[in-house]
Order: sequence, then C-alpha cells, then structure tokens
Amino acid sequence: MSETKNTKKWYVVRSVSGQENKIKAYIESEVVRLNLEDYIEQVLVPTEKVIQIRNGKKVQKERVYFPGYIMVNANISGEIPHIIKSINGVIGFLGETKGGDPVPLRQAEVNRLLGKVDELSLEDDNLNIPFMIGETIKVIDGPFNGFNGTVEKINEEKRKLEVMVKIFGRKTPLELSYMQVEKV
Repeated sequence: MSETKNTKKWYVVRSVSGQENKIKAYIESEVVRLNLEDYIEQVLVPTEKVIQIRNGKKVQKERVYFPGYIMVNANISGEIPHIIKSINGVIGFLGETKGGDPVPLRQAEVNRLLGKVDELSLEDDNLNIPFMIGETIKVIDGPFNGFNGTVEKINEEKRKLEVMVKIFGRKTPLELSYMQVEKV
C-alpha cells in the first residue's frame, strides 16, 4: 500500500549549527521552487525567548532551542529525503541508518517540542519541581538581589518562577529562573 501525500510526520534534520534559520529559509524556498508543498508542510526551528540584560535594559531575544536541528513536517517519500539532504547546510536526518529511511519523531516528542505537554510527563515533572506556589524565596541574583518574595506561578518547562516581590511597599511580579532564587 503506497503512502498518500497526507501522511506527514515530523522529522529532525541536522544542520550546520548557528545557521538554522538560514537553512530553514533554503528548505522553504526549495519546497516552493520544486512545488513540493503537498509533501513538506512545515519547517520549524524550535526557539525559546530569553531575556538578556544589556546595558541595564532587558532585551528579549529568540534563542535556538536545539542548535543544529531543524524540525520538518513532511511526507518523506520518493525523492523528498534526497532533496532535503542536498540543501546547503543540511547534514542529514536524525536517526537514519546508513542507507536507511529517516526516522520520524514520536507524537509525544513532537508535542513536547511544540510546547504541548502530555499529561503523563506533567505528572513526572511535578515530582522534581524544587519550589511550591505560595513558598517564600529569596532573590540571590539580578537587580532584586536580597529581596524576599512569594512564588506565584511555576513554569517547569522554562524552569522559571513568577515571584511577587514587595518593592517600595508595592507588590511587583518578577520572572526569575530557578538559579536566581533560593529557599528562605
């Protein structure tokens, strides 16, 4: 039974590190040039937003989550793997054996990468969160070093806490990483 064009799965393409967005653009332009939109639906570079402090100002920057890897949602059949592999900067598919077919990601992995977390892994994650909502913590790094605050929200995936800190008598929410706080 031959696969239809509709059976698309997510694959991970290894690429030259630091060039992910450029290579993503190459893949997308090849898809359009060769009229492969039916086969290759989406090309994704997983990124996370990071806040860096530059000259005392918070600057939000997108950082590539997995340097050297690009996700492709495609129906890998016929010439498609060869076309993708021949694109400038592409090293190959993750998990392929020599001469074998690229191995698609399992749905649970795709969900995790795309930010939808399975209930199962949620239960696992709850076991190793070092902080609890309502807990008092002390800020040990950054501009609010020395302040005490209360944990309001926990973002386990990004390993960040939303902490309510009293500054000049007013409660102010701060987003801090686990490394910036300690238990009181």
